[in-house]
Amino acid sequence: MVNGISVFAMRPRLWSTKLIALGAFISLVLIYYTYSTSEFSFRLPDWSSVFTGRQRSTCLPEAWADGQWVYNPRTNLSSISGTEDALAMAGFQGCAADREYTWHLGTDHEEEWDRFPGVNSYEWVPSSQCNINPLNGASMVRHMVEKGGWLLLGDSITEQHFFSLSCILYPHVRATPNYTENPYFDRAWVQNIYLSPTSPLLADLNLPAGFSIETTPLVTFHRVDLLFNQDDLDAIYRRTLIPEDSFGLDSEQDLTNKTLFSEERAWSMSPSEYMPKFLGDPEFNYGTLVVSTAGHWTTTLMSAFRDEEAGDEAGYGIANVKSFFEIAMREWAYQVQEAIRSYRSRGGRRPKQVVVRAYLPGHEDCRNRHEPWIEIEPYQWRWYNWPWIQDFNDIFKSILASPEFPDIFFLPIDRPGRLRPDAHASGDCLHILTGPGVIEGWSHYIWHFVSREVAGRIR
Repeated sequence: MVNGISVFAMRPRLWSTKLIALGAFISLVLIYYTYSTSEFSFRLPDWSSVFTGRQRSTCLPEAWADGQWVYNPRTNLSSISGTEDALAMAGFQGCAADREYTWHLGTDHEEEWDRFPGVNSYEWVPSSQCNINPLNGASMVRHMVEKGGWLLLGDSITEQHFFSLSCILYPHVRATPNYTENPYFDRAWVQNIYLSPTSPLLADLNLPAGFSIETTPLVTFHRVDLLFNQDDLDAIYRRTLIPEDSFGLDSEQDLTNKTLFSEERAWSMSPSEYMPKFLGDPEFNYGTLVVSTAGHWTTTLMSAFRDEEAGDEAGYGIANVKSFFEIAMREWAYQVQEAIRSYRSRGGRRPKQVVVRAYLPGHEDCRNRHEPWIEIEPYQWRWYNWPWIQDFNDIFKSILASPEFPDIFFLPIDRPGRLRPDAHASGDCLHILTGPGVIEGWSHYIWHFVSREVAGRIR
């Protein structure tokens, strides 16, 4: 029985009809196997979705993250003599963005060149449960033009994501501002990737109405460390800290003069500023908002929560920051989802989705690590908030598991990066190089997710 109707009542009465139906089915199967591995796969429908209203996943984020690093060099080079060799080892033709170009690619310190080609010779192989097309910059450009670009919000790690994207999409794109001409531009100034007027893809692209090669960005990066500005967070802090003892504070304490933030520098922007840009500004063509946060949720920046008596093992009150993070991110999700609902109620038709990339912590002793890990190793020390980053990710994931936020997705795709202590940029053990595949993997999976997983949903 299907929906109360006998399946046998619907069967053909003549064998000739059955044979015609069987032949049609075999033809579909042959078409599927012919095209399923091509760049634009033709896929048979998931028949279960006809009855459940759901699209079968081809690669859940957990399946993507449940893989391993496999040694797979892209060139025969055994050493490098400069940045061009590092690019070749990463499989890049070049990069459109130019801010701290050699730092991003790991060639700024010649004494560290001995880590090449090894650091750029590994490929992430996801779980066998994943059916995912290879990373292809030209196909990503096409999707961003025709289905909507990406707006990236986050800290310096997200800026690295922007730089990596400029390499993946090259030579079909150009980037601004030009830091070579003026290296004194602020690191947090808005950066954009545009379609290049010399791209060979131009002749075959279906440019949306109003799309300008000159002014419509494919990717934009804004430095937004906390997803709110500090005034927003201060208002949430004062509104929700009753009873204050839930954050380890004296319930009789007068909060009117209590300052949430220290003098530590942070870059911020309010959802009231970036959501209109994402959703409605006619000069933009965004389809996906990509955010990531946790690195700056510390007891040194949010000094109101710092508890010296708690000591190093307890992160000097990091539990207080995590409690506030949960309140703030729930408020953020509510504001973002409401903005999308309002956009649709006003007649907005372009698909809009928000993806939250799990934050990637740093590695201890990264300079003495020269190959990927098989399993994530535990922390020995309490540097920054790194040992608690997983807690922040779990909090955000739990919030977004609610059906209250149908257009905001948490992507737990941090494990590949956590297995790469060897892939850090010079100078610290937090920032990741462009080229080893960690950041490129974020772009690969997000592109897959928004083009196939989200696009296949039945709303």
